[in-house]
Amino acid sequence: MCFLIMSYPGYPPTGYPPFPGYPPAGQESSFPPPGQYPYPSGFPPVGGGAYPPVPSSGYPGAGGYPAPGGYPAPGGYPGAPQPGGAPSYPGVPPVQGFGTPPGGAGFSGYPQPPSQSYGGGPAQVPLPGGFPGGQMPSQYPGGQAPYATQPSAMTQGVQGTIRPATNFDAMRDAEILRKAMKGFGTDEQAIVDVVANRSNDQRQKIKAAFKTMYGKDLIKDLKSELSGNMEELILALFMPTTYYDAWSLRNAMKGAGTQERVLIEILCTRTNQEIREIVRCYQSEFGRDLEKDIRSDTSGHFERLLVSMCQGNRDENQNVNHQLAQEDAQRLYQAGEGRLGTDESCFNMILATRSFPQLKATMDAYSRMANRDLLSSVGREFSGNVESGLKTILQCALNRPAFFAERLYYSMKGAGTDDSTLVRIVVTRSEIDLVQIKQMFNQMYQKTLGTMIASDTSGDYRRLLLAIVGQ
Repeated sequence: MCFLIMSYPGYPPTGYPPFPGYPPAGQESSFPPPGQYPYPSGFPPVGGGAYPPVPSSGYPGAGGYPAPGGYPAPGGYPGAPQPGGAPSYPGVPPVQGFGTPPGGAGFSGYPQPPSQSYGGGPAQVPLPGGFPGGQMPSQYPGGQAPYATQPSAMTQGVQGTIRPATNFDAMRDAEILRKAMKGFGTDEQAIVDVVANRSNDQRQKIKAAFKTMYGKDLIKDLKSELSGNMEELILALFMPTTYYDAWSLRNAMKGAGTQERVLIEILCTRTNQEIREIVRCYQSEFGRDLEKDIRSDTSGHFERLLVSMCQGNRDENQNVNHQLAQEDAQRLYQAGEGRLGTDESCFNMILATRSFPQLKATMDAYSRMANRDLLSSVGREFSGNVESGLKTILQCALNRPAFFAERLYYSMKGAGTDDSTLVRIVVTRSEIDLVQIKQMFNQMYQKTLGTMIASDTSGDYRRLLLAIVGQ
């Protein structure tokens, strides 16, 4: 069963500007011990994905992000305007914008992503409006380019819309939820007020306090009081983040058919540590081997790509090797555009092993060398799920929030709503980078994420989604 949502009709020829926004350091993700969260088999089929923040444990070999010299300190990137100050972009001509790189070959229809230093140097931010020939891509609603306005998301640190509540009291919150569900009817607003304003870690404490105080399981009580999309959203919020990923993968492969888009969204976008924790959680909670399940549910080059992702062995050194980028670009060209047929294993090797900043540099080198962008070359050389998976990796290397903004847009565009995708992304990005996703959504589609959610949903489900999004 193939969902080609990730091929994206109207996929922008502009690609994504670079956004090196990885999860903030300082918090450790975790998954529950075996059997601690035995969700019933009748649980609604949501998909999943979360980036638990990764501890800054340095490099090499620790699985975390490097200390200074890798990502800039919280609060902005070097060269970003300070609050109240006017932005300045040294070294960028005021009318150049996107276009032919100095001294290099341009490529039509795909704006040159601005250079980005990942080694602690100043980030170059594109100026408004300079598409080649003054042309704006027509695929966007309103015919406007997604990055025609100043991309403010790229001058700020990554942040979520949900922060841990101050003066948090798990027992008080458990009591509020108990009262909201007791007697005739359910006080949904009280439930919304609690769950939308607590971090995932705090929700786990509320769950434990509820069982201690009342001898009842909060999840079972909530399931008995709620239904439909509201139930799916609430239960997703109360799942530990790593469990949610593992559970979503299991549900994507359980029964007839496979939800390939869920496998791609989770496995092609996670850090090494997150993937390793997902694999362990999948084994401990479901007694199954994730790699074996993937092998039995997928095939061909798509299977190989997902198995590669399952290893959690991507290079995470944030320093860019420009010589390697040139060599990889040449290899990819010779494996695709430069030959009859495609050497799929070459694409798999490079896209599965290189760090995201390294892949960004390879894409830049490829564009200069081939006079066309790597994303469109992948589109010409591949099809179906493996094309979607490879494109997801490249899109995350360029701009992860824009990737999720696009997924959200297509979950609501047209007749009907893909509520599982909407729930999954809003919940799992809420503590990571939903602020940036909202900014990119606005720039790409000339409407706010909240406006589109409000027009596509209703009732308490809408109220809770908007509370999480921060409308």
